[in-house]
Amino acid sequence: MRGEHPIRAEVLVVGGGPVGMLVAAELAAAGVDTVLLEPRTSVSGQPKATTLHARAVQSLARRGHLPGPARAPYPPEPTSSAFHFAGLPGLTITAPPHEPEPVLKCAQADLERHLEARARAAGARVLRGHRVTGLAQDPAGVRVTAEGPAGPVLCDAGYAVGADGARSTVRTLAGIESDTVPATVSALMGTVTLDDPGDLPKGWHRTPRGWIVAKHTGDGRAHLRTLDCGGPHPDRHRPVTLEELRGEVARIAGRDIAMHSPRWLSRFSDFARLARTFGQGRVFLVGDAAHVHFPIGGQGLSTGVLDALDLGWRLAHAVRGTAGENLLTGYDAERRPLARRVIDGTLAQLALMRQSPEADALRTLFTELLASEDESGRLGGLISAQDTVLPDPTGAGGPAAGTYLTNTALSTPDGDTDVIRLLHDGRPLLLLLGEKSGRHREAARPWAGILHTVEARPVAALPYEAALVRPDGYLAWVPGDGELDRVLAAYFGPGGSGNAAGAPAGRP
Repeated sequence: MRGEHPIRAEVLVVGGGPVGMLVAAELAAAGVDTVLLEPRTSVSGQPKATTLHARAVQSLARRGHLPGPARAPYPPEPTSSAFHFAGLPGLTITAPPHEPEPVLKCAQADLERHLEARARAAGARVLRGHRVTGLAQDPAGVRVTAEGPAGPVLCDAGYAVGADGARSTVRTLAGIESDTVPATVSALMGTVTLDDPGDLPKGWHRTPRGWIVAKHTGDGRAHLRTLDCGGPHPDRHRPVTLEELRGEVARIAGRDIAMHSPRWLSRFSDFARLARTFGQGRVFLVGDAAHVHFPIGGQGLSTGVLDALDLGWRLAHAVRGTAGENLLTGYDAERRPLARRVIDGTLAQLALMRQSPEADALRTLFTELLASEDESGRLGGLISAQDTVLPDPTGAGGPAAGTYLTNTALSTPDGDTDVIRLLHDGRPLLLLLGEKSGRHREAARPWAGILHTVEARPVAALPYEAALVRPDGYLAWVPGDGELDRVLAAYFGPGGSGNAAGAPAGRP
């Protein structure tokens, strides 16, 4: 295998979609020697996810992968975007002032290219045309075999991350079992050219026979999705033809709609999967490798992005030797319940889309709820993940631990800045915001090499004299009953000791 000299890395990422590229970009930016294996030789242009929701956009901005809001003066009011719930109009997703727009429309292929460029620029080695064929792990590390353009390849790493999609080879080879929900509906998808685009306007079209969702791409083509709640596909893997898509559109619409020049035809269902653990030993799962759900609400890509941002900083500290005892296990403890919530939410939306008197009554009720600002806001928080409150793994984080620190303008000795820009370097951020906050600097002194400590005066009042912010934007500690040094020790080990220089962990 390449002269029996393996490729060595501190972390091996398997899968080069946006989520895998984001993991690689995060790790490489933290100085971790990272290799990514991807079977495709180039980025696929197949239409996939196109939506990033507010919490994913906000967190990507904090890590510098997306632009934040313009510098002051900030928008004085919250920003809102119209969305849907189970195909029903009226949902409004709102982001706080000083944050990016709450719904970002971005083609998955464009995001993948952007994150690949960032990963390569940070030093990650991206090896396309490599398909994983074997994986084994022991307490010292992970050994992966792959088939590359020049033949078999052997890779040794301290850790491996499976970002290789719903049919994850890493999940299977690591022996991670899943809980599944069987398919109950059949759906088709494809890009076509309509003879008359006016025959099928953009939007959600519901009839007694099913649903059609039409998006016009602007180049004369239309991306169509159909939904039949009458049962699953009898042959899930049978290739879709133009005749089948055209016939299904005609059946649901109740009239013929002429179309030609098909591309990217495929079928899907409401099959759902949740891995029983997102981390086993030195192997971790992110994105569709960990969770799959019906693609209603555009939450799949955002959930994977938040997986990657949660895991990246944890793995970087594990490689450096600056991770607390339970820092890596905290990834599964946080992200798996949130993925379960997304799956449950999509199942609930699908129940509203079925054809039955009960579903009709539910749609009427939810239409009224969406017209209520309070209820629309609650559903918007669910879809956008802005209502997420994480568990406090230390028990000492104070009353706000686990909540998200919204962006705030700050005045520092080095000039004006904000929370988003202070998190760009990927370190945990210790904000000292009050005249009495010096004592917190002293408490954190043993971890000074890990923290980004900033004395600042908030332009708008913050209810804390100090705050410890995780690299993904969530609060780990504010003053309360718990002590800062106890929280820092839980996250980063006693006294911040360990291999802060970032030397290899495990086999490498």
